[in-house]
Amino acid sequence: MKRNQMKTAAIALSLTAVVFVTPDRAFAHCDTMDGPVVKAAQRALKERNADLVLHWVHKPAEAEIKQAFERTLIVRELGEKAKELADQYFFETLVRVHRAGEGAPYTGLKPASTDLRPAIEAADKALESGSVEKLVEQVTDEAAAGIRKRFAAAHEKKAHAGHNVEAGRAFVPAYVEYVHYAEGLHCAMGGATDQQAGDREAAPANKDSHQKAAPPYKH
Repeated sequence: MKRNQMKTAAIALSLTAVVFVTPDRAFAHCDTMDGPVVKAAQRALKERNADLVLHWVHKPAEAEIKQAFERTLIVRELGEKAKELADQYFFETLVRVHRAGEGAPYTGLKPASTDLRPAIEAADKALESGSVEKLVEQVTDEAAAGIRKRFAAAHEKKAHAGHNVEAGRAFVPAYVEYVHYAEGLHCAMGGATDQQAGDREAAPANKDSHQKAAPPYKH
């Protein structure tokens, strides 16, 4: 039972990335003043313990964060205004390095209570409550609605695609969006399945395998 619940949660969170998050907003929750990265930074400064934030960055970046942390502690002692500026410097440094490690651009810290995508809030609430069911329902409903919407558009345009060149051209983008949306959802769910994970682990390593594989078809 526990195994099934974990798989359900993994699928739901994979779908969250496909349905609710666009590339330019990926990882955006972590660049807000009330996001988990800044909260960890605030606690680290309060307890004077840099280890409390190091899990938010990759190991090669630890030295940079530790150095920024030590500088911040020193400047904080110079007065209330200096403390405010030093803290902001550390928050920005930590978030910038964290986002760089995730392959996301840093565009500055967003204010607290910045509007978040529904799935991000739902994912946080699921962790707080200990139940993923509402998140699963929200994500799967949105995914189903997205498929139906794109199917309807593609199906309608396909019916007229053979009438003339312009009608055919109108069908192509609707078809591409429909197929890629379905493919993205399928890949997200497939990546979370135990069977595919086992297949990846069982497959022999071959550094040249990417050269032998047939290139994927792209629209």
